[in-house]
Amino acid sequence: MSGRAALLITGTVGAGKTSTADAVGDLLADAGIPHAVLDLDWLRRSWPCPPGDPFNSAMTLRNLRDVARNFLDGGAARLVLAGVIESRDERRLHEEAVGVELAVCRLRVAPAALHRRLVRRHDGDDAGLRWHLERSGELDRVLDAARVADTVVDAGDRDPAEVAAAVLAAAGWR
Repeated sequence: MSGRAALLITGTVGAGKTSTADAVGDLLADAGIPHAVLDLDWLRRSWPCPPGDPFNSAMTLRNLRDVARNFLDGGAARLVLAGVIESRDERRLHEEAVGVELAVCRLRVAPAALHRRLVRRHDGDDAGLRWHLERSGELDRVLDAARVADTVVDAGDRDPAEVAAAVLAAAGWR
């Protein structure tokens, strides 16, 4: 691995993006590769979202630009991002924001496994579960049509460390 680069792990809600990104960070640390792991959801988390931008995408990009620059200036060779991009244009904007080459790996999870994950995650939150179940199918269809990923990894019921190793291999970072 040479040079600086970024990897965005994307997929529908409940696919394991954040868990996988954390595990990728662990593998990079074990290999002695300076890096930073960023969950894009936290870069957008504010209320209210502006009209016409329900997922606060503009704020995500503003924050990503500054945070990525700080990490890269601080010595990170790799940026590992967890989040959702729904179009080729969004991909371009994220690559511009990080300022280095961006690879995108999509996590796929079979509907039955995804349902089990979401039920566990939203135990006691029926409204949240309903929204996420509906959004998961919708988002899967959006990602299928958008074709924003360079590679696809089956996350299934696999352990995050195993998925992370597959993501690194698929991205050519191993």
